[in-house]
Amino acid sequence: MTALEPDPLPESPLARRPLAGFLIAWLVFWALLMTVAVQDYLRQGRTDLWKPLFWEGTSFLVASLIAWTLTARLHRLDSLLARPWRWFGANLLWLPLIAPGFVAAVYALRHAVYALLGEPYRHEPWAEVFRYETLKFGLFYLLFVAILFGIRSHAALGAERLRAERLRTLQQQATLLQLTQQLEPHFLFNAINTIASTVHTNPDLAESLLLRLAALLRAATDLARRPEVPLAEELRLLEGYAAIMRERFAGRVSVRFEIDPRSEECRVPALALQPLLENAFRHGVESRSEPTAIVVRARRAEDRLLLEVEDDAGALPADPVLGVGLGNLKERLALRYGERAALTLGARAPSGVLAPSGVLARIELPCEC
Repeated sequence: MTALEPDPLPESPLARRPLAGFLIAWLVFWALLMTVAVQDYLRQGRTDLWKPLFWEGTSFLVASLIAWTLTARLHRLDSLLARPWRWFGANLLWLPLIAPGFVAAVYALRHAVYALLGEPYRHEPWAEVFRYETLKFGLFYLLFVAILFGIRSHAALGAERLRAERLRTLQQQATLLQLTQQLEPHFLFNAINTIASTVHTNPDLAESLLLRLAALLRAATDLARRPEVPLAEELRLLEGYAAIMRERFAGRVSVRFEIDPRSEECRVPALALQPLLENAFRHGVESRSEPTAIVVRARRAEDRLLLEVEDDAGALPADPVLGVGLGNLKERLALRYGERAALTLGARAPSGVLAPSGVLARIELPCEC
């Protein structure tokens, strides 16, 4: 399984919980029926309690068998849930046969057990028994089918919600993959331009930069297959990029890393810091001949991670517009974290008497290990 392939969806508890609740309710319902039957039997002055328990027990046994058979085939009718009348019609179609079958099965069991015990099982005339018991079973069956409709509708709604969530996840992952792939040629283009500028003026330096670029591209290719990496890996990639740029601007730039060791295990979007450092070089170092200082920071505060790239040379326009790299990164953060992450650009904080120039680029996001 690749890094961008979604994990298999676990079995949904949305379908299991209503079924478990129904089974509990089913047992409680029959327990109440048996309790009522026993109380009614005792009020008549009788003491052989096994009889009302046995009578209700036979009804429970046959009704449970019918309920299990009906429930086992319900999935075949799920396509009709959006049309309730057709769903109910399909389930009520067999009621004229099931109701008398239930009565016949229950009374056959009672007569058989009583015969084994050597006692007669007395009841009302058969016409009256069938009329009363089939009517009672019909009402019970209608209630049972209505409850099953609610359970199946709830399960179908949960399954549809999971399918929609999975689709959103797949779409988000596809978008993230596209954005990550866009970063690779963008970064490569800038790195090659850096090396090309030294080929004629300093061949030895160009060769050194090419070796560093090869190592960097090997790392970048590996990271591109994973949308998120530990910060420690991201920093190693960033140090490779910084090494190339320090060679290019030898004597004109210093890059210092201030990293909280606790932050290195936090996972971050791959190639998240590279656009910030690239921005500092492009708009800070390249724009002047004086030495420029760049600081890369990573701090962890409980479950939050703060990443910063600060330079003392850049200047923000009145209405800054994010370029390809930063705009891409901002969209990736929004897709992955929503409002829990932010990318901001601001003026460097004042230090001393004078307010120095410079830009502070900051990413704040959840620390997920």
